[in-house]
Amino acid sequence: MTSEELAKFIDHTQLAPEATSQDIAKLCDEARRFNVAAACFSPSLLPLPAVLIAELATGDIKIACVIGFPSGAHSGEVKAFEARHATQNGATEIDMVVNLGFVFSANWLELGDEIAQVRAAIPAKTCLKVIIESAALTDAQIVTVCRVAVANGANFVKTSTGFHKSGGATTQAVKLMRATVGDSIGVKASGGIRTRQAALEMIDAGATRLGTSATQAILTE
Repeated sequence: MTSEELAKFIDHTQLAPEATSQDIAKLCDEARRFNVAAACFSPSLLPLPAVLIAELATGDIKIACVIGFPSGAHSGEVKAFEARHATQNGATEIDMVVNLGFVFSANWLELGDEIAQVRAAIPAKTCLKVIIESAALTDAQIVTVCRVAVANGANFVKTSTGFHKSGGATTQAVKLMRATVGDSIGVKASGGIRTRQAALEMIDAGATRLGTSATQAILTE
């Protein structure tokens, strides 16, 4: 796979709590230079200046924002509001974190309801990625969360925020997620992907997107 082809799997990411508008301008410039799939950052940094929007548009680069990040311990109503506000301010993709309390208590109806609330709050054309924190879950929990996400309108299931103490993406989790959702939706591997080899291993395991802040290192190895 060429670097140009690999770039189109990447959501180039800046999620540091201290990130400034200058950091996001740098992120967008890098996203355009490498021609990645999306630039991903916190919704409080929206709206982008018109010049950055135009710069991303030349490469059909999406604007992805995280919702309920990083804990997921927000009400469904709050996540829906945050997602709606982000799309109204220019986000074209939404990466929402599930409430892990629902997962660990097997409250699958509540989990489905919060995903459905976010889905209903954003335009139909907006890509919804559901972050499940796979490293914190059993295989059985991963399978059920993925099924609930599919049933409630997710366009992707995503491994991790990269902030959870349990860790980030693994090829085993990606394989299980892909086996669960089949070809119906995307799988995004995120958290700890810092080398070209790791990126390619995630793609071989079934990932169709990669979330990383190490884009330059991956693409120039």
